[in-house]
Amino acid sequence: MTGTVTTGAPRTVSRGGALAAEAARFAALGWMRGTSGNLSVVTGRDPLRLLVTASGLDKGELGARDVVPVDAEGRAVPGAGAAGKPSAEAALHARVVRLTGAGAVVHVHTVASVAMGRRRPGGIVFRDLEMLKGIGRSAHDEEVVLPVIGNSQDMRVLGDRLEEALNPLVPGVVVAGHGLYTWGADLGEARRHTEVVEWLLELELAEERGR
Repeated sequence: MTGTVTTGAPRTVSRGGALAAEAARFAALGWMRGTSGNLSVVTGRDPLRLLVTASGLDKGELGARDVVPVDAEGRAVPGAGAAGKPSAEAALHARVVRLTGAGAVVHVHTVASVAMGRRRPGGIVFRDLEMLKGIGRSAHDEEVVLPVIGNSQDMRVLGDRLEEALNPLVPGVVVAGHGLYTWGADLGEARRHTEVVEWLLELELAEERGR
């Protein structure tokens, strides 16, 4: 596999290794099949800089250098030494960071997120579940709505839809027919939020199939 060369700085490689490890974890769960999905981590705020997994690579086989530094618009940073190209959705990662202050963003292509996005285009409602504590919500007597937005190949359009639908109480959004975006203060929190929201989606899908 041909990797994406970064600046070679130990800190960049270390962050790239962390992204590769998280990608391998999600790929093992079947949430990043083939080359689908992408992850990012913030490396600077002024100006905004992110490391994003490179496009077109198997997310279960990434190495520490298979990442691309990008700017606030999701464009590869000139002179940063990146030989590959960032994910096509890097601009949406940057938009999420700007809107939420997140330190890391995860995008996975799961069956439950795609299926429930089609079934509940107006948003997916959860309540009275202990698992909601994993995203900082109450397990009882609180209605939690996970937004669902229509897909677009234009990242500006998709970003506008996300901004309009964003629920500040929920660290995630479903893109109909596409997959799930989640985020957190760092990679660890973003992973936990992804696992929790995906569990909720899988439960909702299972219950709907059983009706």
